[in-house]
Amino acid sequence: MTLQEFNTLDKLTARQHLFDCCGSTRWVDGMMSHFPFASEKQLVDCAATLWYDECNEADWRESFTRHPKIGDVKSLTEKFAGKEQAGVTVATQETIQALAQANTDYEAKNGFIFIVCATGKSAEEMLHILVDRLQNTPEEEVRIAMGEQQKISIIRFKKLLSEGDFRFLKVSQITTHVLDTSVGLPGKAISIRLQAKRNGVWQTLAQGITNADGRIPDLLPPERHLKPDTYKMVFDTGSYYARQNLKTFYPEVAIQFTTFDETHYHVPLLVNPFGYSTYRGS
Repeated sequence: MTLQEFNTLDKLTARQHLFDCCGSTRWVDGMMSHFPFASEKQLVDCAATLWYDECNEADWRESFTRHPKIGDVKSLTEKFAGKEQAGVTVATQETIQALAQANTDYEAKNGFIFIVCATGKSAEEMLHILVDRLQNTPEEEVRIAMGEQQKISIIRFKKLLSEGDFRFLKVSQITTHVLDTSVGLPGKAISIRLQAKRNGVWQTLAQGITNADGRIPDLLPPERHLKPDTYKMVFDTGSYYARQNLKTFYPEVAIQFTTFDETHYHVPLLVNPFGYSTYRGS
């Protein structure tokens, strides 16, 4: 469907399509007030403005209820232990059991199901992220899940408007890249938290793990611009080296940095068990 075709739909049908993208009534009401849309960029910009500036925690939580759970053992087995797809490793029963249990623990702790943009992630990566996020407070998790929902909404826009032009979408405003200088290889599967101060306390806004290239290209949703401020990126280097049975002098690396505008900020980390450095990358 093209955007022009979407714009010709009756309002009830268009509203249902938007609700399928993000299950928040307030958000859909706001989106429909701008219908029809002049461009794909206006669609995404409206979605972001409404989501971050006009919706509140009740609206975010409503959208979470519209998602299916990660699943129980049976559904997870069907999803991850069947035919291998797109190079994603087939999951073991041990991983599937752990993922199902962690999902149950997460919902019991936070009062809503685990929300993550799962596109391209293996069961092992999902488990890693879920276990890491279980360490967060419920307040942090609402914010993180809200950002993950926005990523999901944009993916659903692109599926809905399969013939649309989304080339304007850029990578996350804040990105990172970890290089393990002791071996000259990317730092793979390192948990990273992006934090900001809220009422004088550092709180996590977004979280992910580095891919095989040592990067997290989607820490923030596309078109999400943080206000100029001081932020902190926390790298779980202790767990990374523990998995390799190596001792490290730095169990975590915390890098504070200041943004000045809405341009892209790249915060790389060069690390080894006994030292690290960083700089503003491009």
